[in-house]
Amino acid sequence: MRSRTGDVVTREAGRRDRLRAVAAERGLDAVLVTNLLNVRYLTGFTGSNAALLLRADGDDVLGTDGRYTTQAGTQVPDLELLIDRATVSALAARAAHLGTGRLGFESHDVTVDGLRTLERVLADEATGGPVAELVSVRRAVEDLRAVKDDGEIESLRRACTVADRALAELAAEGALRSGRTELQVARELDGRMLALGAEAPSFETIVAAGANSAIPHHRPDATVLRDGDLLKLDFGATVDGYHSDMTRTLVLGGAADWQREVYELVAAAQAAGRAALAVGADVTAVDAAARDVIVAAGHGEHFTHGLGHGVGLEIHEAPGLSALGAGTLAAGMAVTVEPGVYLPGHGGVRIEDTLVVTDDEPELLTLTSKELLVI
Repeated sequence: MRSRTGDVVTREAGRRDRLRAVAAERGLDAVLVTNLLNVRYLTGFTGSNAALLLRADGDDVLGTDGRYTTQAGTQVPDLELLIDRATVSALAARAAHLGTGRLGFESHDVTVDGLRTLERVLADEATGGPVAELVSVRRAVEDLRAVKDDGEIESLRRACTVADRALAELAAEGALRSGRTELQVARELDGRMLALGAEAPSFETIVAAGANSAIPHHRPDATVLRDGDLLKLDFGATVDGYHSDMTRTLVLGGAADWQREVYELVAAAQAAGRAALAVGADVTAVDAAARDVIVAAGHGEHFTHGLGHGVGLEIHEAPGLSALGAGTLAAGMAVTVEPGVYLPGHGGVRIEDTLVVTDDEPELLTLTSKELLVI
């Protein structure tokens, strides 16, 4: 737990003001934020039980329980604290007491049972009718989170640097070699990221050798790495709560012609996808820029997922770069570009970077070489 600096407190107050403006546009008197990552984004609080009552008049209230009284006072010195184990219900009751007419809530986060509880808390004791109208704000906070500020981008840079260094150190030490297992490599990669300052791996590290590399999200197991295998490594580090994401595919021993051909195809598609990242670009067009390269080579059916996704406080967040995505890119969005070609029973290649969209060229955060590495 660390004290919050004045600049950080001001930054988070600005985020709350942006959400307040959204609430005003929708005619809401207050918003009840229950998603923990959204509470963190808006307040800086990192405890495991919290909610935020954001009010139109600016008198916001952070709710948590007695375990976090000291932590909340340190991390969120600028907000009133409401200490109650039933945090969400207590804040809803506060909203009702204050005469809130229209209360926004995060419908994607509140369960059916949770909604019923809110309705009971907001029921008029005399009539049984609601004292406040519950209105979904959908993913309003996630929409704000999609564009990163300078501090968030710096945390992402640091997370990517940790991952870059971890892979470079393992490769230099000969840890990526025949005779070892996928699990051994995955555990060493995770341990090295922790030693280099990561709070945790971004997600369950993927190490996939040989035919397993054709499985996009293979879970590492006791498979032994062998000469001639493609070795796919998909991993990331978490720093300050922000996630990096990178995939590199290499070959053990010597590379066969078909492996080089698939690798060169994926590298060309990945370069096309990176080049398409621009302010105002439609997310479907970015996906198509890379996908068309693979389709033209006759491997469209072997690219089975979207091109990429946003990264930040979550490993997968807005925007989604896929044929089914919606929206356009804006400066400050952090995204992955990760095309792949997967040949069942033989092997697969994925190449992935984390980048930030800017008004000029996208900023590349994952700096490990994308040249085919043969170990």
